[in-house]
Amino acid sequence: MANGVLGLGSGGAASLNSELIDKLKTAERKSTVAPIETSIEKITKEKVTFASIQTKVSELLDAIKPFDLFISGGVTAFEQKSATTSGDSVTFDAADAKALKKGFTSVDVTKLAQKDVYQSGSVSAATKDSIINQGILSIHVGDITTDPLDKPLEFDTTNKTYQQLADEITAKTGMNASVEQVGTDSFRLVIKSEESGVDNKLIISGAASQALGYTTDGTAINSTNHTLTAQDMDATVDGIKYSVSSNNLTVDGLKITANKVGSSTINVTEDNSQVETLMKNFVTKYNEVVALIDTEVLSADSTLGDKSSIRSITSEIKDKLFGSYGSVGDKSVFNFGIELDKYGGLTLDSAKFNKAVQEDMPGLKDLFLGTAEKKGLGTTLKETLDNMKFTGGVLNTYESSMTKREATLNETKVKAEKSLDAKYQQLALQFSAYGALINQMESSFGGLKMIINQSTSGN
Repeated sequence: MANGVLGLGSGGAASLNSELIDKLKTAERKSTVAPIETSIEKITKEKVTFASIQTKVSELLDAIKPFDLFISGGVTAFEQKSATTSGDSVTFDAADAKALKKGFTSVDVTKLAQKDVYQSGSVSAATKDSIINQGILSIHVGDITTDPLDKPLEFDTTNKTYQQLADEITAKTGMNASVEQVGTDSFRLVIKSEESGVDNKLIISGAASQALGYTTDGTAINSTNHTLTAQDMDATVDGIKYSVSSNNLTVDGLKITANKVGSSTINVTEDNSQVETLMKNFVTKYNEVVALIDTEVLSADSTLGDKSSIRSITSEIKDKLFGSYGSVGDKSVFNFGIELDKYGGLTLDSAKFNKAVQEDMPGLKDLFLGTAEKKGLGTTLKETLDNMKFTGGVLNTYESSMTKREATLNETKVKAEKSLDAKYQQLALQFSAYGALINQMESSFGGLKMIINQSTSGN
């Protein structure tokens, strides 16, 4: 409703009211603000359409990545490998799939790496929570004979409970400690090396060590409370002996984790069974991108504001897809079973493509991967699709332009509404003033009319 107190008078003043102002404002809003709102709604719909195109381009990008020479975090479609294993003494994983060597790998584990673990003598809850006060506990990590100048860490047990001592030990590098309940009213202070292997063994000594039961005379190990002795893993991989501090090895890209003593084997072979599947996925994603963009560009009802920019996406893709590649530029997708249908989409002749996989793998790699000096189709197309998302690329530029257009329209709408409100607020004030003036005039005329009526009635 417009501001101002209108319609107080009768007669002519009554027609200058808020209802009239609302009608005038609504009529003018249709010609000023409403068109801007329509444009904003169109951009909202355009953003949905553009998001669909972005999604399809991203899916195509993902589909071409297995055919990229510089694939990140994996292997190309032509370097897939499969493995069969026997035995459960170790588990195998590909730390670097590209580095995997074909053939058998045999592993014989004769000893597992383990930590050094000591437990104190058993104490009650009351003793556990009381002050130890047994002098110094010395702990050295590693073999002290290899570096006599390497001094052990000393922990003063004066005015410390078991838990306080455990916390102080854990705060140091190479070791940790905890107070464990091992019975109904039985607790032990357990000290462990942080890592496994002989190089991380613990040497515990001192008056407190003897009092707590780690050693018998302050230096000699109490075998009863030395529950686990630090040792290295001993394993033989393809005849090569390894003695390492952990239970993990990486050999020729193969990560080997020892689980128990015993023998295991793995046989790594090339696996070309996925090449056709990956290529079919690429063909499908290409057709989806082209179909969606063609539909939007050719449709009179499309919400796209810049169809030429969107059309350039498929132009760039087709330019790369139908180019010539290979070390001497003599290869194209049409040499390997990829064909165009009558609608401009791609089809894959599986028989022809799989024949190339079996008989001309170097040719396929030359076409799709190429080399660092002469990039192949997959490598080039992947870079092209990537660049579309970067600053200056068609997708990035279009999205930025759309965002700016939307922001400009919203600013324009706000200004138009403020101008309209101000205009009709002023008109409401004017109507109010006119209404008061008309009321005064009608009042004056009413008095004059009464005098005239009185004078004429006397005659």
